[in-house]
Amino acid sequence: VQLQASGGGLVQAGGSLRLSCAASRRTSSNNGMGWFRQGPEKEREFVAGINWSGSDTNYADSVKGRFTISRERGASTVYLQMTNLKPEDTAVYYCAVARRAFMVSTAREYQYWGKGTQVTVSS
Repeated sequence: VQLQASGGGLVQAGGSLRLSCAASRRTSSNNGMGWFRQGPEKEREFVAGINWSGSDTNYADSVKGRFTISRERGASTVYLQMTNLKPEDTAVYYCAVARRAFMVSTAREYQYWGKGTQVTVSS
């Protein structure tokens, strides 16, 4: 299984980026998907999750109101629209495929992981 994340880059505080992650259709179209991130000298943390149909989402408190996760029903590509970015959002962002169809927020509930894309927010 391969997950390819893209869309990262360097942006000024207050700016926006849109991340994309494409996964193998056979393995991800009926599964929840999510985004995690790992900042410098920090542990990996949950950012956002979405169920298989795209009807349910959840977010870390730190990104609520600024980030939006989305996918088309049963599609194998997930997006993360990030707005009003802050320097503390700087991290490597990873997409992942969940073990089940529901949205989940713990790393152990995800079975496949992408390599990550770097997001750097300058002040």
